[in-house]
Amino acid sequence: MREHYKMADCFHLSGTVTEPAMQSEPETVCNVAISFDRCKITSVTCSCGNKDIFYCAHVVALSLYRIRKPDQVKLHLPISETLFQMNRDQLQKFVQYLITVHHTEVLPTAQKLADEILSQNSEINQVHGAPDPTAGASIDDENCWHLDEEQVQEQVKLFLSQGGYHGSGKQLNLLFAKVREMLKMRDSNGARMLTLITEQFMADPRLSLWRQQGTAMTDKYRQLWDELDSSSRPHRTVFTRAIEACDLHWQDSHLQHIISSDLYTNYCYHDDTENSLFDSHGWPLWHEHVPTACARVDALRSHGYPREALRLAIAIVNTLRRQQQKQLEMFRAQKKELLHRGVTSITNLEGWVGHPLDPIGTLFSSLMEACRVDDESFHGFSDFTENMGQCKSLEYQHLPAHKFLEEGESYLTLAVEVALIGLGQQRIMPDGLYAQEKVCRNEEQLISKLQEIELDDTLVKIFRKQAVFLLEAGPYSGLGEVIHRESVPMHTFAKYLFTSLLPHDAELAYKTALRAMRLLVLESTAPSGDMSRPHHIASVVPNRYPRWFTLSHIESQQCELASTMLTAAKGDVRRLETVLESIQKNIHSSSHIFKLAQDAFKIATLMDSLPDITLSKVSLELGLQVMRMTLSTLNWRRREMVRWLVTCATEVGVYALDSIMQNWFTLFTPTEATSIVATTVMSNSTIVRLHLDCHQQEKLASSARTLALQCAMKDPQNCALSALTLCEKDHIAFETAYQIVLDAATTGMSYSQLFTIARYMEHRGYPMRAYKLATLAMTHLNLSYNQDTHPAINDVLWACALSHSLGKNELAAIIPLVVKSVKCATVLSDILRRCTLTTPGMVGLHGRRNSGKLMSLDKAPLRQLLDATIGAYINTTHSRLTHISPRHYSEFIEFLSKARETFLMAHDGHIQFTQFIDNLKQIYKGKKKLMMLVRERFG
Repeated sequence: MREHYKMADCFHLSGTVTEPAMQSEPETVCNVAISFDRCKITSVTCSCGNKDIFYCAHVVALSLYRIRKPDQVKLHLPISETLFQMNRDQLQKFVQYLITVHHTEVLPTAQKLADEILSQNSEINQVHGAPDPTAGASIDDENCWHLDEEQVQEQVKLFLSQGGYHGSGKQLNLLFAKVREMLKMRDSNGARMLTLITEQFMADPRLSLWRQQGTAMTDKYRQLWDELDSSSRPHRTVFTRAIEACDLHWQDSHLQHIISSDLYTNYCYHDDTENSLFDSHGWPLWHEHVPTACARVDALRSHGYPREALRLAIAIVNTLRRQQQKQLEMFRAQKKELLHRGVTSITNLEGWVGHPLDPIGTLFSSLMEACRVDDESFHGFSDFTENMGQCKSLEYQHLPAHKFLEEGESYLTLAVEVALIGLGQQRIMPDGLYAQEKVCRNEEQLISKLQEIELDDTLVKIFRKQAVFLLEAGPYSGLGEVIHRESVPMHTFAKYLFTSLLPHDAELAYKTALRAMRLLVLESTAPSGDMSRPHHIASVVPNRYPRWFTLSHIESQQCELASTMLTAAKGDVRRLETVLESIQKNIHSSSHIFKLAQDAFKIATLMDSLPDITLSKVSLELGLQVMRMTLSTLNWRRREMVRWLVTCATEVGVYALDSIMQNWFTLFTPTEATSIVATTVMSNSTIVRLHLDCHQQEKLASSARTLALQCAMKDPQNCALSALTLCEKDHIAFETAYQIVLDAATTGMSYSQLFTIARYMEHRGYPMRAYKLATLAMTHLNLSYNQDTHPAINDVLWACALSHSLGKNELAAIIPLVVKSVKCATVLSDILRRCTLTTPGMVGLHGRRNSGKLMSLDKAPLRQLLDATIGAYINTTHSRLTHISPRHYSEFIEFLSKARETFLMAHDGHIQFTQFIDNLKQIYKGKKKLMMLVRERFG
């Protein structure tokens, strides 16, 4: 490696860097050259060819080698000094060797320079001396860190080409982070890089195309902008804030005194008005639009003025705290009137948390940076140790108090307090999707930072102070007694406050969390308040603006807050009842209430602790609320919810099971009540689980039977069978259920339902009742000639077999019904064949006897069935011949063969069948091939 130098602050370093071979890559050697000027790298070149806005690893390696091992880098005078020491022969040898070594690269340039030097009138001969790249720049020349402007432009182009979605934004964020880093180091390239980024955005060809076409912004994209829907400021653009920032100045003498001195006070200042320059301590205040004031703090930090930023931040926080106290006093004076009217004023339409300028985040970061132990934090190196940038664990300490802090306060307490002030501010939910997501995201990010801080007694005092203020501060607080309907909910913040305060002040913790549980945007009546923009109804009503795009996330946070309180309240009856009331009043989503019910049940029945009966009851109450909420709405989890509720009621006890059965009509559908609830309650596993005695079992059974009969009356189609099953052990109840089925059979029940109940009756030993229901089912049935695979066929065959087994009279009664309902020839012939194989009543029940003779096909009822079957075959034959194709001919011939078997069962069947075939040959003589097949088979 070689380094050339002329002066202590001007360098040129060159060398080779070897990258060791990897598994799939060979060893590479890179030639690196670095130029320095006044402690800055002003240019770099590397043969690796990597393109990025950051230096490649080879440049970094060479730089670190020079820093760590300066003695091993050979130093050289500037080349001009070396050449000056050579004589003519040495100079000629030097030039010729240089050309020989690099003849392909430098020979054309060498020839050109030689020609110009030998020409007296050439431009090169008009200048005294010659340039020396190893001697560094002139002291008057501009100097700045090397920046590959082309790569900056390429990175932005890449971002734009990817549509600006998801992962592509990370690269752009890195660019902006680099800008901040440069500005913090007072690197002039920071502003240049920001200019390059902006220019590349403005140079995107789509902008001019959209402008020419007059393309309007779609609703989808409009949602992504923070404030372009604002009705109060209709002419805002994405550049409005930047343009407004250009009008800011720093010439205000009060501002200059604040940022330049730790000793700026006025102890004789007695102006206690709203905009006074000093507080009662004589400490300076800074009254300005809060986001703008905090943007000044951010600008000072970003441009490398951390001490000035800290001074202004402290003045702003003191101003906010004074303002907070004034607001509390003002509200207390008007509290009675405001609460009586139920009105709230929104003093901040523009919230500080989630604001594009992130004012609270800026103040918090500035103050936290001052807590990080060493002075390096004021020079931008706070996060790094000397060991090659290894990130060290951040330990925040109560450093000695600044001049303008109360006794016992520190930068840390101030940072925590301003975060709590910002998070607790009552503010209106912004309109756009992106803005609403940012409100949630920034709140969670700020709370995440707060959670890194270990609370001590000093910080707990801050939490207590702010929690009390937020509860009492009326319209200025998101936790005030009356808030605006569209106020940003406090659930996430309150959960953090609750968990932080709980070990130290449980009463205050619960009071805060319970106040935060409300979600007024879903309430039908909520304070409208007064605002500078028209009041709209939120997203509960579809297609009404403004819409709360993050509502589902907000509801889940509300649920999390409630779950946290339930968990903490285990074993405390009073608190559990209070939390239950709050959930029932404020949570409007059945799925979230169900989740809370399940959470409470799990906590109440943990294996490693005794069951908490109060928490189990809370779980049951929530479950009952879910049942009522979802009873008349479609919910895909409904069946799961019903089963869970029975499990929960079982855990609570027998009285809970009895209660849900007695009040089933407010909780369940008739089907759910019979098929799930009563059936589960009456199962052996439930009886064993509850250790029920005979009296308790009978009481539950009685409730279950009453439920079953009520459900059967209300929905006989779906509940009759379950009702009969549940009433089996009680004769009167069973008879009542059977009568309900009979009453409903003529109007409200289908043949399939009646057949199912009839089969159940036969199975239970009631064949005559089964027969009665089967005949009722037959009256509802209608099987056409071509329905030979209908699912009801088995039921028809079963009904006929049942009638046949009971005796001739029953069979005689059902056959007319069969003839009327069934037109399918194959089914009828199957029934006919079965009836002729055995004597009716031979397998009868109840000791009934018969003569043992087979029934005659020439007499009723079988004659009627035979005639109907023959008629069905004739009608079916004509129907099939109407649209028959040659590929079905052989199948048709087989069908006629079966028909002949039935015809022949009649005493004159042979004659009838012959006449039938003759008619077919005459009517369908045009189907010559088919008729030929008929003749071959049947003559």
